[in-house]
Amino acid sequence: MANSLLPRLWSAGGKSEDLFSNLHREIDRVFDDFTQGAQLPWSAGNGKMLPRMELSETEKEFRLTAELPGVQENDIDISLTADLLTIKAEKKSESERKEQDVHVSERSYGLFERSTRLPSAVDEDKIDATLKNGVLTVVLPKTAEEQAKSRKITVKPHH
Repeated sequence: MANSLLPRLWSAGGKSEDLFSNLHREIDRVFDDFTQGAQLPWSAGNGKMLPRMELSETEKEFRLTAELPGVQENDIDISLTADLLTIKAEKKSESERKEQDVHVSERSYGLFERSTRLPSAVDEDKIDATLKNGVLTVVLPKTAEEQAKSRKITVKPHH
């Protein structure tokens, strides 16, 4: 049976316990249980790697950034099919590591694939991708038609 998250007000001996110290212990236990199952930034929790990504938008373009520490430019494959942007990459293990006795390893290696849908059409011929300091940046300019649709609306005070 699972432990209750509610603090116990009475000890086994029937003596009253300090509510706040017991609550503190229970909260510590919950956080300890939670963090023991915590995944690394690259992990999807199922053995697959999943890098952190951010997709932002301006009037003229979308900008996707993804954290890919340890990945080389030639190990990244980016494709766009309709409105689906897909990034595939491989983080390779260093050969020097095999000659060492590793005591703790929290690093992830292997293949991953991550896709995201874009909210509107982009100019496929002008897409630009760069990798700097482990961060992949993909700039996806909107088509002229999409840029024309985009406009700022000013909110006026109510009289």
